[in-house]
Amino acid sequence: MSITRRSFVGAFGAGLALPTALWSQSDPVLQAVRSTLYGSNSEFAEGMSYLVARGNPDVVLALLTAMRYGRQRSNEITGVMRDLTGETIGTDWFDWMLWQENNPQLTPHPSLIPFKREVLLGIDPNFDDFLRPEYLQPEKMKIRLEEITWGGVHKDGIPSLDNPTLVPVSRAEYLKDSDLVFGVSINGDTRAYPLRIMGWHEMFNEVIGGVPVALAYCTLCGSGILFETQVAGRSKPLVFGSSGFLYRSNKLMFDRETHSLWNQYTGKPVVGPLVSSGIELKQRPVVITTWQSWKTSHPDTKVLSLKTGHRRNYGSGVVYRDYFASPELMFPALVDQSRHQQKDYVFAIRQFGAARAWPLNAFSKTRVINDAIDNKALVLVGNPDKRTVRAYERKSNQFTASDSGLVDQAGRKWTMTEEALIGPDGTRLPRVAGHISYWFAWDNYLGDAATVYPG
Repeated sequence: MSITRRSFVGAFGAGLALPTALWSQSDPVLQAVRSTLYGSNSEFAEGMSYLVARGNPDVVLALLTAMRYGRQRSNEITGVMRDLTGETIGTDWFDWMLWQENNPQLTPHPSLIPFKREVLLGIDPNFDDFLRPEYLQPEKMKIRLEEITWGGVHKDGIPSLDNPTLVPVSRAEYLKDSDLVFGVSINGDTRAYPLRIMGWHEMFNEVIGGVPVALAYCTLCGSGILFETQVAGRSKPLVFGSSGFLYRSNKLMFDRETHSLWNQYTGKPVVGPLVSSGIELKQRPVVITTWQSWKTSHPDTKVLSLKTGHRRNYGSGVVYRDYFASPELMFPALVDQSRHQQKDYVFAIRQFGAARAWPLNAFSKTRVINDAIDNKALVLVGNPDKRTVRAYERKSNQFTASDSGLVDQAGRKWTMTEEALIGPDGTRLPRVAGHISYWFAWDNYLGDAATVYPG
C-alpha cells in the first residue's frame, strides 16, 4: 500500500458518493448536522448558524464525521468546530481525531448515532450488521462510537483465509529465505503463514493440532495474535472476519455468528450482542521469524500456498510497503512517545492477570532476558533481526545463551521447542503466549495498566 495518512483520508472523502435521505424534522440538531453532507448551500449555512448559536460542543463529535467526508465544506465545518470548542487545530481531520481521543469527557449529542449510521451505511449497507441502533447506545458499548473510523474497505473487503491450502516445504519455492512468517505449532502440527500473504488477508480461521484457532493480524499496529476460537458456552468455534472498521488505528474484527465487533488487540467483544458475555479469547503462542529459520528448525512444516482463491500481489515486501517503512501512522491514535517511538516494536504479554512489554531492541544487547510478570518468572529469547521473541516460564532458573540453546545456572543445557523448554532430565517449562506489536498499540490500549521492560 503506497498512500500516506493524509492522502488516504482525503482520497476517500473527496470521491465518496453518499445517499439521499429524508430530512429529520423532529431534531433540529440532527437536521443541522445532516446539512453538512446532504443539504443545499442555504440549508448548510442555516444549519451551521444554528449550531453556533446553540453553543454546545457535544455536536463536534458528529461534525468530525462530516468533516472527513464533506471535504468541499471542511473549512466551514472546521470553523464551527473552532467556535464551539475554542480550539485552533486547523482543518486536518487526523488532528481533530487526536483532540477527540484526548477529550473523553465529551458526551456526544444523540444525533451522532443516526448520522454516523447513515454515512457509513451509505458506504456499505452491510455495515448495518454491526451498527444496529440498539447496540450503539454509549452504555452498551465498550468503545466510543465517535472513535470508530472507516478503514477504506467494505465488510470482508480484506478477505479472511478459512482453512486455506497448505503445501510442504518442497513446494514453497515462492518464498525467499529472508521472508518473515508467522510460525505456529500445536500438538505437533507445525505451520507457517508468510506475512507477505497474511498482510492481504489479516485473518485466518483454522484447526491446528485439533485446536480451532484464528490469527488476527492487524497490519496497522504490527501485531499478529493467535486466539483459540472455541469458547465456553458456545457449541461451535467462532469464525472471524475483518469488518472494515478501525478503532485508534487497530482493526475491529467480527464474528460471523453474532456480528459482534471485537478488539483485535484484546480479544474482547466491544460492540454488539456479545459485549456483556464476559468472553475473552485465550491466546496461543505464535512467533515471527524468517522462513530460513523456521524451515530449518521445522523441516516437516506445512506452509501457506499461493493458491488462496484470491488475486493479490503476494510478492515479497509488496503489501503495506510504504506504511511499514514510514514512522507515521495511517490513522489517528494518541501515543506517548517519551520512551519509545510510535512504531517501535515491542513483544507483548497479557497473562497471569498482568501485562508487560519488552522493547524488541532490548534483545540487541542480550538474546536472553530473565524477567517476571506479576511474580511469574519468565525467560525471553529474542532476535531483533528476525523480529523473533519466544517466552517461557522459568521458575527459579536463571538462563544464559549457548550455541545450542539455553544453559541454566548449573550449566545444564535446555532444549527450546515451540511448546516448552525441556531440561536434560525431561523437565518441561511451558511456553507463554505473546506477540509482536508496534509501541503505539500497546501504549494506546494498556497504557498505565501495564509495565514496560527498560530498553
